[in-house]
Amino acid sequence: MRKVLKFGGSSMASAAQYAKVKSIVDYDASRSVVVVSAAGKRSKTDHKVTDLLYLCYAHMKYGVSVDSVFGMISDRYLEIRNELGLSTDLESELEKIRADMDDGISEDELASRGEYLSARLMADYLGFDFVDAAEWLRFKLDGSVDKDYSYAALRRLAEGRKIVIPGFYGLGPDGSIRTFTRGGSDITGALAAAALDAEIYENWTDVSGILMADPRIVENPEPIPRVTYTELRELSYLGAQVLHEDTIFPVAEKNIPLNIRNTNDPAHPGTIIMDHFDDDDGAEGHRFITGIAGKKDFSVVSVSKKGLSSQMGTMRKIFEIFEAHAVAVEYTPNGIDTVSLVVETKQLKKQADSIAADLIKAMEPDSLAITDGIAIVAAVGRKMARRPGISGQIFSALGAEGINIRLISQSPQEVNIIFGVENRDFNAAVRVLYNSFVK
Repeated sequence: MRKVLKFGGSSMASAAQYAKVKSIVDYDASRSVVVVSAAGKRSKTDHKVTDLLYLCYAHMKYGVSVDSVFGMISDRYLEIRNELGLSTDLESELEKIRADMDDGISEDELASRGEYLSARLMADYLGFDFVDAAEWLRFKLDGSVDKDYSYAALRRLAEGRKIVIPGFYGLGPDGSIRTFTRGGSDITGALAAAALDAEIYENWTDVSGILMADPRIVENPEPIPRVTYTELRELSYLGAQVLHEDTIFPVAEKNIPLNIRNTNDPAHPGTIIMDHFDDDDGAEGHRFITGIAGKKDFSVVSVSKKGLSSQMGTMRKIFEIFEAHAVAVEYTPNGIDTVSLVVETKQLKKQADSIAADLIKAMEPDSLAITDGIAIVAAVGRKMARRPGISGQIFSALGAEGINIRLISQSPQEVNIIFGVENRDFNAAVRVLYNSFVK
C-alpha cells in the first residue's frame, strides 16, 4: 500500500527543513508519493516564495523591474540546492522562467513555479522521480477538477515508481497552467491520495495536528487526536484553519484517513481524520466536545409578525430577497412569530437599507430589527448526541461567567451547538467552553 505525503511551505523553507523531510520519508518505505509546496518563510520577517512570485507579476503588470525580487527567489532555491549538495540544473530552469516572464507569462503559471522548483529539488534529494502536476491534473471549463482523467493519468504515471509532485496547479482545458486558490497544494495531495487509493494521506505542516481551540485565545490548547470529516467541516467553516477547505472532499469520498503531522516533531501522532470511528473510547473518550471555533462580526436580521409561522412561503420569500442582494444567510434561529437570519456584517453593510425595504414590502412585518456586533461560537463534537443535557451544561457555564447568549442553533444531527454572543464576549466564551469541558 502507498502512503501519500504532502509537505507545506514551512517544511520546504530551507535545506535544514529538506533534511527533516528526507528523514520522515526514508523512515517508512511505503511513503512513496510526495507532494510539495513552494518554499515558505524561514522566520517571521522572511517572505514566502509564492508571495514573491505574485509580486513579480504585479511589477511586470505596471512596468516595474522584477530583477531584485526574482533574484531573491533564485537565491533561495540555489542556496537550498548548494547546501544539500544536489546536482539539479536550477540555472537553466530559472533562466527559462525569467525568459517566459519577458514573453508575457500568465499569473497562474508564474505563481506555480515555486512548487515546480521545490519538487525538482526534492525529487533529486530523495532519489525519487519528478512528475509534473501538469502531466496529470486537469481542470474542467467550470474550474472543477476532471477527476476521471486526472486519477487515471496519475495511476499510469505512478505505477511502480516513487515520485515527487509539485502541488497547487494543473492544466486548464486550453492547455495552460491553472492554479488552485492559495493553500491548494493540500488539494493536490488529497487528489493524489484518492487517485492512488492510498493507505493514508499524511499532511505535514508546522503544527502537531488540529488544535481544540484558537491558541491566540486559549493558552496551549490541546491537539485533537481524532476528528471526523463532518466535524472538521464544521470547525473549518467557523474559522479553524489548518487545511484548505476543499482538501477534505477527495479523501472523504474514499474514506482515506487524513493525518495532520508536524515536520518539526515527527514523533507526535498529530490528528487523524476519518469518516467515522468504530471505537470512540480512548484518551479523549470522556470528552463530548471535539473542538471549539467561532467568528466575530455577524449581524442578525429579525422579522416579526403575528402568525408568521403559519404563512406559506415565508422562508422562500425572505431567502429570495437575500439572494437577490447576494448576501449569504449563515443561520436561521427562529421563533413562532419571528424569523431571524444571521449574516456576515461585511456582506450586509452596503445592502442593509435595500434589504430592509424589500422585506417590509414583501412581508409587511410588525417589526424589523438589525443587530450588529454578534460573534458566533460553536462547540463541535460527534459525541454530543449521546449525552443528555449538553446544551444546559454549556449555557450554565457561560451564564456563570456573565456571558449573555443572543441566539442558539443546533443541528438535527447534534454534531454542533452554535450560539451567538456580543463581540466583546467572544474570547471569554471560547475560554469558558475550553476550561469547563476540555481541561
